[in-house]
Amino acid sequence: MKKTTMYRGAAALLAMLLIWPAAAEEDMMMQKIKTMTLREKVGQMFMVRPDVLEGRYSPAELEENSNPSTTRVSEDMRKYYVQYPCGGFALFRKNILSPSQLRTFAENLHGIGAITPMLGIDEEGGRIARIANHPTNFGVKKFPPMGEIAASGDEALAFETGLTIGQYLKAYGLDIDFAPVADVNTNPRNPVIGDRAFGDDPAVASGMVQAYIRGLHEGGTASCIKHFPGHGDTATDTHTGYAETKKTWEEISECEMIPFRAGIAAGTDFVMTAHIAAPSVTGTDEPSTMSYIILTEKLRQELGYEGLIITDALSMGAIRDKYSSSEACIRCIQAGVDILLMPYDYFEAFDGVVRAVESGMIPESRIDESVYRILKFKMEKMGVQ
Repeated sequence: MKKTTMYRGAAALLAMLLIWPAAAEEDMMMQKIKTMTLREKVGQMFMVRPDVLEGRYSPAELEENSNPSTTRVSEDMRKYYVQYPCGGFALFRKNILSPSQLRTFAENLHGIGAITPMLGIDEEGGRIARIANHPTNFGVKKFPPMGEIAASGDEALAFETGLTIGQYLKAYGLDIDFAPVADVNTNPRNPVIGDRAFGDDPAVASGMVQAYIRGLHEGGTASCIKHFPGHGDTATDTHTGYAETKKTWEEISECEMIPFRAGIAAGTDFVMTAHIAAPSVTGTDEPSTMSYIILTEKLRQELGYEGLIITDALSMGAIRDKYSSSEACIRCIQAGVDILLMPYDYFEAFDGVVRAVESGMIPESRIDESVYRILKFKMEKMGVQ
């Protein structure tokens, strides 16, 4: 009897010890959220170009690749950050000059606010690689397009790609790779995905996506599968305007969802939304980025995804041509998005979301849900306290 009681007591103590760290972490995050102002919480949901906080360019000028770009943290940036804090920054090739400049820039961006911003970049391999394809030689290995890697049939190559990229992004101070592409390239007329995807076979793509994610994680960098619910079957580019898939959810589930499910099972940190419409699923022409059915009912509830949902760039034509920056961000939040990537007009979008919460259009508890996920990521993956 005494031994049984002792064993039960030991088992209970072990269970408490296993549960305690998670409970303590949750309590720490909840306490942190309670101390934050509304603007601080809303800011955590935005990820923007560093250039936005310089205040030198209009939204249209920021979209012009020919304009000079921000390559250091200036006093103007610090000043704007106080009023318009953000949860992270997305870096582009023109934000990068040299290895030493990138390390310093990343370090200073991390230190710009009380809650360390996350830093992300598109470094897929192939033609989308801001660092590997930079005109300055960074001395990193270049990889072929993912379509070629898929054609090899060797998942070890996908793992090596993710591992190598993950290692050098971490070394330069970056936290997130907006990769891998989990789309299935089933439409030969697709103008934007093509060989960025792991081919046109969802089964092959699934194994490659998982291997790439494992590599990134082993290299110390967070992963982001994209573009949910699948941009590979579209005939137009959401960078320039409206795009849609005519597939039903059953058809999407039998193709596009196979690599997305695999990426979720592999523990991807982020899922990036596509601005494509799916009228046979939603009954509307609204972009999936703004669809409660797509993001909450399908991604969260049906697929069981618990990580962060981030939009594709909200400055893209599919969004900008139809919605104001504030309306777009409000609709995204209502659909279930956690992180709003690069709205066309950041200041308008920020103030619009704040007003929407203050008016009751968006419950503050909805903001808190996303901020909790963001702080959890920063604490667990970035070591932010």
